[in-house]
Amino acid sequence: MKYVASSQLPVSVEDAFAYHERHGALQRLVPPWESVEVERTDNSLAVGSEVVLKTSVFGVPVRWVAQHTAYEPPRLFADTQLSGPFAKWCHDHRFEAVGEHSSLTDQIEFDVPFGAIGSLFGGKAALGKIESMFAYRHRVTRDDLTLQAEHPLGVKRVAISGSTGLVGKQLGSMLTLLGHEVIPIVRKQKHESPSEGKMIAAWSGEAAKLADTDVVVHLAGKSIASGRWSDETKRQIRESRVQKTRSLCESLAKLETKPEVLICASATGIYGSRGNEWLDESSSSGDDFLADVAREWENACQPAIDAGIRVVDARFRWVLSPKGGALQKMLTPAKFAGGSLGNGRQWWSWIALDDVLGAIYHAIAKSSLSGPVNFVSSDPITNAGFAKTLGQVIGRPAIFPAPAFMLRAALGEMADALLLSSARVKPTKLTESGYQFRFNDLTQFLKYSLGRERLESTE
Repeated sequence: MKYVASSQLPVSVEDAFAYHERHGALQRLVPPWESVEVERTDNSLAVGSEVVLKTSVFGVPVRWVAQHTAYEPPRLFADTQLSGPFAKWCHDHRFEAVGEHSSLTDQIEFDVPFGAIGSLFGGKAALGKIESMFAYRHRVTRDDLTLQAEHPLGVKRVAISGSTGLVGKQLGSMLTLLGHEVIPIVRKQKHESPSEGKMIAAWSGEAAKLADTDVVVHLAGKSIASGRWSDETKRQIRESRVQKTRSLCESLAKLETKPEVLICASATGIYGSRGNEWLDESSSSGDDFLADVAREWENACQPAIDAGIRVVDARFRWVLSPKGGALQKMLTPAKFAGGSLGNGRQWWSWIALDDVLGAIYHAIAKSSLSGPVNFVSSDPITNAGFAKTLGQVIGRPAIFPAPAFMLRAALGEMADALLLSSARVKPTKLTESGYQFRFNDLTQFLKYSLGRERLESTE
Protein backbone atom coordinates (compact mmCIF):
# COMPACT_ATOMS: atom_id res chain seq x y z
CA MET A 1 0.00 0.00 0.00
CA LYS A 2 1.12 3.57 -0.63
CA TYR A 3 0.38 6.89 1.08
CA VAL A 4 1.51 10.31 -0.18
CA ALA A 5 0.66 13.69 1.35
CA SER A 6 2.02 17.19 0.69
CA SER A 7 1.77 20.55 2.44
CA GLN A 8 3.01 24.03 1.61
CA LEU A 9 5.30 25.58 4.22
CA PRO A 10 5.85 29.35 4.69
CA VAL A 11 9.66 29.10 5.02
CA SER A 12 12.63 28.25 2.83
CA VAL A 13 13.50 24.65 2.06
CA GLU A 14 16.59 25.01 4.27
CA ASP A 15 14.51 26.16 7.27
CA ALA A 16 11.94 23.40 6.71
CA PHE A 17 14.64 20.72 6.64
CA ALA A 18 16.40 22.21 9.69
CA TYR A 19 13.16 22.02 11.71
CA HIS A 20 13.02 18.26 11.14
CA GLU A 21 16.72 17.76 11.81
CA ARG A 22 16.90 19.42 15.22
CA HIS A 23 16.82 17.62 18.56
CA GLY A 24 13.30 16.66 19.65
CA ALA A 25 11.57 16.77 16.25
CA LEU A 26 10.36 13.19 16.55
CA GLN A 27 8.87 13.79 20.00
CA ARG A 28 7.17 17.00 18.85
CA LEU A 29 5.52 15.26 15.91
CA VAL A 30 4.20 12.18 17.72
CA PRO A 31 0.39 12.57 17.89
CA PRO A 32 -0.87 13.09 21.46
CA TRP A 33 -3.47 10.32 21.21
CA GLU A 34 -0.81 7.71 20.38
CA SER A 35 0.85 5.70 23.14
CA VAL A 36 4.39 6.10 21.83
CA GLU A 37 7.59 6.45 23.83
CA VAL A 38 10.98 7.16 22.30
CA GLU A 39 13.15 4.49 23.89
CA ARG A 40 16.37 5.26 22.06
CA THR A 41 17.57 7.76 19.45
CA ASP A 42 20.81 9.55 18.67
CA ASN A 43 18.80 12.49 17.28
CA SER A 44 20.43 12.10 13.90
CA LEU A 45 19.01 11.68 10.40
CA ALA A 46 22.30 10.31 9.05
CA VAL A 47 22.30 7.07 7.11
CA GLY A 48 22.53 4.12 9.51
CA SER A 49 21.19 5.94 12.58
CA GLU A 50 18.37 4.12 14.37
CA VAL A 51 15.27 5.06 16.35
CA VAL A 52 13.59 2.68 18.79
CA LEU A 53 9.98 3.38 19.78
CA LYS A 54 7.78 1.63 22.31
CA THR A 55 4.14 1.53 21.27
CA SER A 56 1.16 -0.83 21.36
CA VAL A 57 -1.15 -2.47 18.84
CA PHE A 58 -4.60 -3.40 20.18
CA GLY A 59 -3.14 -3.12 23.70
CA VAL A 60 -0.17 -5.40 22.96
CA PRO A 61 3.26 -3.78 23.60
CA VAL A 62 5.37 -3.49 20.44
CA ARG A 63 8.92 -2.25 19.91
CA TRP A 64 9.33 -0.38 16.60
CA VAL A 65 12.91 -0.16 15.27
CA ALA A 66 13.57 2.09 12.27
CA GLN A 67 16.81 2.95 10.48
CA HIS A 68 17.58 6.00 8.35
CA THR A 69 18.49 4.98 4.81
CA ALA A 70 18.91 8.28 2.93
CA TYR A 71 20.14 11.75 3.93
CA GLU A 72 20.45 14.52 1.32
CA PRO A 73 19.96 17.90 3.05
CA PRO A 74 17.96 20.00 2.45
CA ARG A 75 15.97 17.84 0.02
CA LEU A 76 15.46 14.38 1.48
CA PHE A 77 15.77 11.97 4.35
CA ALA A 78 14.27 8.50 4.57
CA ASP A 79 13.79 5.64 7.00
CA THR A 80 12.72 2.03 6.88
CA GLN A 81 11.35 -0.34 9.52
CA LEU A 82 13.75 -3.04 10.71
CA SER A 83 11.17 -4.55 13.04
CA GLY A 84 7.79 -3.47 14.36
CA PRO A 85 4.04 -3.44 13.73
CA PHE A 86 4.18 -3.41 9.90
CA ALA A 87 5.26 -6.11 7.49
CA LYS A 88 6.91 -3.29 5.50
CA TRP A 89 7.43 0.43 6.14
CA CYS A 90 9.51 2.75 3.94
CA HIS A 91 9.12 6.49 4.54
CA ASP A 92 10.57 9.29 2.40
CA HIS A 93 10.48 12.91 3.59
CA ARG A 94 10.95 15.20 0.58
CA PHE A 95 11.40 18.97 0.59
CA GLU A 96 11.18 21.21 -2.47
CA ALA A 97 11.64 24.93 -2.95
CA VAL A 98 8.51 26.81 -4.01
CA GLY A 99 9.75 30.33 -4.70
CA GLU A 100 10.92 31.68 -1.33
CA HIS A 101 8.85 29.03 0.44
CA SER A 102 8.83 25.22 0.34
CA SER A 103 6.74 22.08 0.26
CA LEU A 104 6.92 18.93 2.37
CA THR A 105 5.90 15.59 0.90
CA ASP A 106 5.67 12.41 2.95
CA GLN A 107 5.63 9.21 0.92
CA ILE A 108 5.09 5.87 2.66
CA GLU A 109 5.04 2.38 1.23
CA PHE A 110 3.69 -0.09 3.76
CA ASP A 111 2.22 -3.55 4.18
CA VAL A 112 0.30 -4.88 7.16
CA PRO A 113 1.10 -8.33 8.60
CA PHE A 114 -0.50 -11.61 7.47
CA GLY A 115 -0.45 -10.91 3.74
CA ALA A 116 -3.70 -10.69 1.79
CA ILE A 117 -5.84 -11.57 4.81
CA GLY A 118 -4.15 -8.84 6.85
CA SER A 119 -4.68 -6.30 4.05
CA LEU A 120 -8.33 -7.27 3.74
CA PHE A 121 -9.12 -6.87 7.43
CA GLY A 122 -6.46 -4.41 8.60
CA GLY A 123 -5.34 -2.38 5.60
CA LYS A 124 -8.12 0.21 5.77
CA ALA A 125 -7.67 0.67 9.53
CA ALA A 126 -3.90 1.12 9.12
CA LEU A 127 -4.42 3.68 6.37
CA GLY A 128 -6.90 5.58 8.57
CA LYS A 129 -4.34 5.78 11.40
CA ILE A 130 -1.69 7.00 8.96
CA GLU A 131 -4.04 9.67 7.59
CA SER A 132 -4.77 10.90 11.14
CA MET A 133 -1.10 10.86 12.07
CA PHE A 134 -0.01 12.95 9.12
CA ALA A 135 -2.93 15.36 9.43
CA TYR A 136 -1.51 16.08 12.88
CA ARG A 137 2.17 16.14 11.85
CA HIS A 138 1.66 18.41 8.87
CA ARG A 139 -0.47 20.87 10.81
CA VAL A 140 2.01 21.08 13.70
CA THR A 141 4.89 21.59 11.27
CA ARG A 142 3.04 24.23 9.25
CA ASP A 143 1.80 26.13 12.31
CA ASP A 144 5.19 26.10 14.04
CA LEU A 145 6.98 27.34 10.93
CA THR A 146 4.31 30.01 10.43
CA LEU A 147 5.34 31.44 13.81
CA GLN A 148 8.94 31.53 12.62
CA ALA A 149 7.95 33.24 9.37
CA GLU A 150 5.70 35.83 11.04
CA HIS A 151 8.11 36.57 13.91
CA PRO A 152 11.73 36.59 12.69
CA LEU A 153 13.37 36.73 16.11
CA GLY A 154 16.91 35.65 15.37
CA VAL A 155 18.34 33.13 17.81
CA LYS A 156 17.11 33.64 21.38
CA ARG A 157 18.40 32.07 24.59
CA VAL A 158 15.27 31.12 26.57
CA ALA A 159 15.23 29.92 30.19
CA ILE A 160 12.10 28.02 31.26
CA SER A 161 10.95 27.02 34.73
CA GLY A 162 8.44 24.20 34.89
CA SER A 163 10.15 22.78 31.80
CA THR A 164 8.93 19.22 32.48
CA GLY A 165 5.27 20.21 32.81
CA LEU A 166 2.56 20.02 30.17
CA VAL A 167 3.25 23.49 28.75
CA GLY A 168 6.96 23.76 29.51
CA LYS A 169 7.97 20.50 27.85
CA GLN A 170 6.19 21.27 24.58
CA LEU A 171 7.32 24.91 24.63
CA GLY A 172 10.95 23.87 25.01
CA SER A 173 10.60 21.40 22.15
CA MET A 174 8.98 23.92 19.80
CA LEU A 175 11.53 26.65 20.57
CA THR A 176 14.38 24.22 19.95
CA LEU A 177 12.94 23.15 16.59
CA LEU A 178 12.65 26.81 15.58
CA GLY A 179 16.35 27.29 16.23
CA HIS A 180 16.45 28.79 19.72
CA GLU A 181 18.51 27.68 22.72
CA VAL A 182 16.44 26.42 25.66
CA ILE A 183 17.75 26.14 29.22
CA PRO A 184 15.64 24.62 32.02
CA ILE A 185 15.39 26.48 35.32
CA VAL A 186 15.41 23.93 38.15
CA ARG A 187 15.12 24.08 41.93
CA LYS A 188 18.40 22.29 42.58
CA GLN A 189 21.29 21.60 40.25
CA LYS A 190 21.84 18.00 39.23
CA HIS A 191 24.85 16.35 37.75
CA GLU A 192 25.00 17.47 34.14
CA SER A 193 25.39 14.95 31.34
CA PRO A 194 25.49 15.46 27.57
CA SER A 195 21.93 14.12 27.32
CA GLU A 196 20.58 16.51 29.95
CA GLY A 197 22.35 19.61 28.70
CA LYS A 198 22.60 22.82 30.69
CA MET A 199 20.34 23.81 33.58
CA ILE A 200 20.15 26.82 35.88
CA ALA A 201 19.33 26.34 39.57
CA ALA A 202 17.86 29.83 39.93
CA TRP A 203 16.73 29.25 43.55
CA SER A 204 20.00 27.64 44.63
CA GLY A 205 22.57 30.33 44.06
CA GLU A 206 22.85 30.21 40.26
CA ALA A 207 20.53 33.08 39.35
CA ALA A 208 23.49 35.08 37.98
CA LYS A 209 23.55 32.65 35.03
CA LEU A 210 20.26 34.17 33.88
CA ALA A 211 22.27 37.20 32.75
CA ASP A 212 23.04 35.30 29.55
CA THR A 213 19.38 34.79 28.66
CA ASP A 214 17.18 36.86 26.35
CA VAL A 215 13.85 35.51 27.62
CA VAL A 216 12.65 33.94 30.87
CA VAL A 217 9.40 31.94 30.90
CA HIS A 218 8.27 31.15 34.44
CA LEU A 219 5.73 28.31 34.55
CA ALA A 220 6.61 26.48 37.76
CA GLY A 221 4.09 26.10 40.58
CA LYS A 222 2.34 23.44 42.60
CA SER A 223 -0.68 21.94 40.83
CA ILE A 224 -4.00 23.28 42.07
CA ALA A 225 -5.88 20.18 40.88
CA SER A 226 -3.92 17.35 42.51
CA GLY A 227 -6.29 16.78 45.44
CA ARG A 228 -8.44 18.36 48.16
CA TRP A 229 -7.25 21.68 49.49
CA SER A 230 -6.11 21.38 53.06
CA ASP A 231 -4.70 24.45 54.79
CA GLU A 232 -1.22 23.07 54.13
CA THR A 233 -1.96 22.48 50.44
CA LYS A 234 -3.25 26.03 50.06
CA ARG A 235 -0.14 27.34 51.76
CA GLN A 236 2.05 25.39 49.32
CA ILE A 237 0.02 26.62 46.33
CA ARG A 238 0.46 30.23 47.42
CA GLU A 239 4.12 29.89 48.32
CA SER A 240 5.09 28.06 45.11
CA ARG A 241 3.66 30.91 43.08
CA VAL A 242 4.11 34.09 45.07
CA GLN A 243 7.38 33.55 46.92
CA LYS A 244 9.15 31.71 44.10
CA THR A 245 8.10 34.38 41.59
CA ARG A 246 9.19 37.24 43.82
CA SER A 247 12.55 35.56 44.47
CA LEU A 248 13.10 35.01 40.74
CA CYS A 249 12.14 38.59 39.86
CA GLU A 250 14.39 40.04 42.55
CA SER A 251 17.25 38.00 41.10
CA LEU A 252 16.50 39.21 37.57
CA ALA A 253 16.37 42.82 38.77
CA LYS A 254 19.92 42.55 40.17
CA LEU A 255 21.47 41.30 36.94
CA GLU A 256 23.80 43.65 35.11
CA THR A 257 22.53 42.30 31.78
CA LYS A 258 18.84 41.62 32.11
CA PRO A 259 16.56 39.51 29.92
CA GLU A 260 14.41 41.40 27.46
CA VAL A 261 11.16 39.87 28.66
CA LEU A 262 9.74 37.75 31.46
CA ILE A 263 6.61 35.76 30.70
CA CYS A 264 5.11 34.63 33.99
CA ALA A 265 2.22 32.21 34.31
CA SER A 266 -0.91 33.49 36.01
CA ALA A 267 -4.56 32.43 35.87
CA THR A 268 -7.97 33.72 34.89
CA GLY A 269 -8.95 32.58 38.37
CA ILE A 270 -8.03 36.15 39.28
CA TYR A 271 -11.52 37.19 38.11
CA GLY A 272 -13.36 34.81 40.45
CA SER A 273 -16.72 33.26 39.50
CA ARG A 274 -18.68 35.86 37.48
CA GLY A 275 -21.64 34.05 35.88
CA ASN A 276 -22.42 35.26 32.34
CA GLU A 277 -20.36 38.48 32.58
CA TRP A 278 -17.82 39.00 29.80
CA LEU A 279 -14.34 39.51 31.25
CA ASP A 280 -11.15 40.91 29.79
CA GLU A 281 -7.82 42.20 31.10
CA SER A 282 -9.45 45.43 32.33
CA SER A 283 -11.99 43.59 34.53
CA SER A 284 -11.75 43.73 38.32
CA SER A 285 -10.44 40.77 40.30
CA GLY A 286 -12.48 38.43 42.48
CA ASP A 287 -12.29 37.79 46.21
CA ASP A 288 -11.84 34.01 46.61
CA PHE A 289 -8.69 31.99 47.31
CA LEU A 290 -7.55 31.59 43.70
CA ALA A 291 -8.21 35.25 42.96
CA ASP A 292 -6.11 36.27 45.95
CA VAL A 293 -3.26 33.96 44.92
CA ALA A 294 -3.29 35.17 41.31
CA ARG A 295 -3.32 38.82 42.39
CA GLU A 296 -0.33 38.29 44.71
CA TRP A 297 1.36 36.19 42.00
CA GLU A 298 1.23 39.02 39.48
CA ASN A 299 2.25 41.60 42.08
CA ALA A 300 5.33 39.47 42.82
CA CYS A 301 6.65 40.43 39.36
CA GLN A 302 7.00 44.08 40.36
CA PRO A 303 10.79 43.94 41.05
CA ALA A 304 11.35 42.87 37.43
CA ILE A 305 9.04 45.62 36.14
CA ASP A 306 10.82 48.23 38.27
CA ALA A 307 14.13 47.06 36.79
CA GLY A 308 12.90 47.76 33.26
CA ILE A 309 12.14 44.19 32.20
CA ARG A 310 9.02 43.78 30.07
CA VAL A 311 6.69 41.46 31.97
CA VAL A 312 3.73 39.55 30.53
CA ASP A 313 1.36 37.90 33.02
CA ALA A 314 -0.06 34.98 31.04
CA ARG A 315 -3.50 34.31 32.50
CA PHE A 316 -4.33 30.67 31.70
CA ARG A 317 -7.62 28.83 32.19
CA TRP A 318 -8.30 25.34 30.79
CA VAL A 319 -5.25 24.33 28.74
CA LEU A 320 -6.43 21.42 26.59
CA SER A 321 -4.35 18.43 25.53
CA PRO A 322 -4.95 14.67 25.65
CA LYS A 323 -1.50 14.41 27.28
CA GLY A 324 -2.49 16.16 30.51
CA GLY A 325 -4.71 18.61 32.33
CA ALA A 326 -8.50 18.81 32.18
CA LEU A 327 -9.02 17.11 28.81
CA GLN A 328 -7.02 14.04 29.78
CA LYS A 329 -9.04 13.69 32.99
CA MET A 330 -12.36 14.15 31.18
CA LEU A 331 -11.74 11.55 28.46
CA THR A 332 -12.42 8.50 30.62
CA PRO A 333 -15.78 9.64 32.05
CA ALA A 334 -16.75 10.93 28.58
CA LYS A 335 -16.23 7.44 27.16
CA PHE A 336 -18.81 6.21 29.67
CA ALA A 337 -21.35 8.88 28.63
CA GLY A 338 -20.35 11.33 31.35
CA GLY A 339 -22.03 14.71 31.07
CA SER A 340 -21.90 18.13 32.66
CA LEU A 341 -20.49 19.10 36.04
CA GLY A 342 -23.21 20.51 38.27
CA ASN A 343 -25.88 22.27 36.22
CA GLY A 344 -23.40 22.76 33.36
CA ARG A 345 -24.24 26.45 32.91
CA GLN A 346 -20.85 27.68 34.13
CA TRP A 347 -18.62 29.17 31.42
CA TRP A 348 -15.36 27.42 30.64
CA SER A 349 -12.71 29.52 28.91
CA TRP A 350 -10.38 27.11 27.16
CA ILE A 351 -7.27 27.22 25.00
CA ALA A 352 -5.52 24.56 22.94
CA LEU A 353 -2.01 23.69 24.13
CA ASP A 354 -0.64 24.62 20.69
CA ASP A 355 -2.17 28.09 21.09
CA VAL A 356 -0.51 28.48 24.48
CA LEU A 357 2.82 27.81 22.77
CA GLY A 358 1.97 30.09 19.87
CA ALA A 359 0.79 32.91 22.13
CA ILE A 360 3.94 32.70 24.25
CA TYR A 361 6.05 32.94 21.09
CA HIS A 362 3.90 35.87 19.97
CA ALA A 363 4.37 37.56 23.37
CA ILE A 364 8.14 37.13 23.14
CA ALA A 365 8.15 38.83 19.74
CA LYS A 366 5.63 41.64 20.44
CA SER A 367 7.51 44.31 22.37
CA SER A 368 4.25 46.26 22.80
CA LEU A 369 2.63 43.44 24.80
CA SER A 370 2.95 43.64 28.59
CA GLY A 371 0.98 43.28 31.80
CA PRO A 372 -1.92 40.84 32.16
CA VAL A 373 -2.81 38.93 28.98
CA ASN A 374 -5.64 36.39 28.83
CA PHE A 375 -4.46 33.14 27.28
CA VAL A 376 -7.88 31.77 26.25
CA SER A 377 -9.60 31.15 22.92
CA SER A 378 -12.08 33.65 21.53
CA ASP A 379 -14.96 31.19 21.92
CA PRO A 380 -15.67 30.18 25.55
CA ILE A 381 -18.28 27.47 26.03
CA THR A 382 -20.49 26.33 28.88
CA ASN A 383 -19.48 23.18 30.71
CA ALA A 384 -22.57 21.39 29.36
CA GLY A 385 -21.62 22.49 25.84
CA PHE A 386 -18.08 21.24 26.38
CA ALA A 387 -19.29 17.82 27.55
CA LYS A 388 -21.70 17.53 24.61
CA THR A 389 -19.05 18.52 22.07
CA LEU A 390 -16.50 16.08 23.50
CA GLY A 391 -19.08 13.30 23.44
CA GLN A 392 -19.96 14.01 19.81
CA VAL A 393 -16.31 13.90 18.73
CA ILE A 394 -15.61 10.56 20.43
CA GLY A 395 -19.01 9.10 19.52
CA ARG A 396 -20.56 8.96 23.00
CA PRO A 397 -23.65 10.71 24.41
CA ALA A 398 -23.12 13.09 27.34
CA ILE A 399 -26.05 11.96 29.48
CA PHE A 400 -24.81 11.35 33.03
CA PRO A 401 -24.08 14.61 34.89
CA ALA A 402 -21.99 14.83 38.04
CA PRO A 403 -24.16 16.63 40.64
CA ALA A 404 -22.59 19.58 42.41
CA PHE A 405 -23.12 18.06 45.86
CA MET A 406 -21.14 14.96 44.84
CA LEU A 407 -18.28 17.08 43.49
CA ARG A 408 -18.20 19.11 46.69
CA ALA A 409 -18.24 15.95 48.80
CA ALA A 410 -15.31 14.53 46.83
CA LEU A 411 -13.22 17.65 46.29
CA GLY A 412 -14.34 20.20 48.87
CA GLU A 413 -13.54 23.85 48.17
CA MET A 414 -11.66 22.93 45.01
CA ALA A 415 -14.92 21.81 43.32
CA ASP A 416 -16.41 25.31 43.48
CA ALA A 417 -13.17 27.08 42.64
CA LEU A 418 -12.22 24.97 39.62
CA LEU A 419 -15.12 22.95 38.24
CA LEU A 420 -18.25 24.90 39.13
CA SER A 421 -17.02 28.48 38.84
CA SER A 422 -17.95 30.51 35.77
CA ALA A 423 -15.49 32.76 33.91
CA ARG A 424 -16.45 33.98 30.42
CA VAL A 425 -13.11 35.42 29.40
CA LYS A 426 -12.02 37.19 26.19
CA PRO A 427 -8.40 37.32 24.88
CA THR A 428 -8.65 41.02 24.09
CA LYS A 429 -4.96 41.90 24.25
CA LEU A 430 -3.85 38.88 22.25
CA THR A 431 -6.28 39.53 19.42
CA GLU A 432 -5.66 43.29 19.37
CA SER A 433 -1.89 42.65 19.13
CA GLY A 434 -2.46 40.48 16.05
CA TYR A 435 -2.24 36.93 17.35
CA GLN A 436 -3.92 34.44 15.00
CA PHE A 437 -5.35 31.50 16.94
CA ARG A 438 -4.70 28.03 15.60
CA PHE A 439 -7.95 26.86 17.18
CA ASN A 440 -11.04 28.82 18.15
CA ASP A 441 -13.53 26.07 17.34
CA LEU A 442 -13.68 23.38 20.04
CA THR A 443 -14.96 20.67 17.71
CA GLN A 444 -12.13 21.26 15.25
CA PHE A 445 -9.55 21.20 18.02
CA LEU A 446 -10.87 17.97 19.57
CA LYS A 447 -10.91 16.22 16.19
CA TYR A 448 -7.33 17.32 15.58
CA SER A 449 -5.98 16.37 18.99
CA LEU A 450 -7.88 13.07 19.34
CA GLY A 451 -7.02 11.69 15.91
CA ARG A 452 -10.38 12.26 14.20
CA GLU A 453 -8.98 14.35 11.33
CA ARG A 454 -7.71 12.86 8.07
CA LEU A 455 -5.07 13.97 5.58
CA GLU A 456 -5.99 11.83 2.61
CA SER A 457 -3.39 10.55 0.18
CA THR A 458 -2.76 12.76 -2.85
CA GLU A 459 -2.18 9.64 -4.97
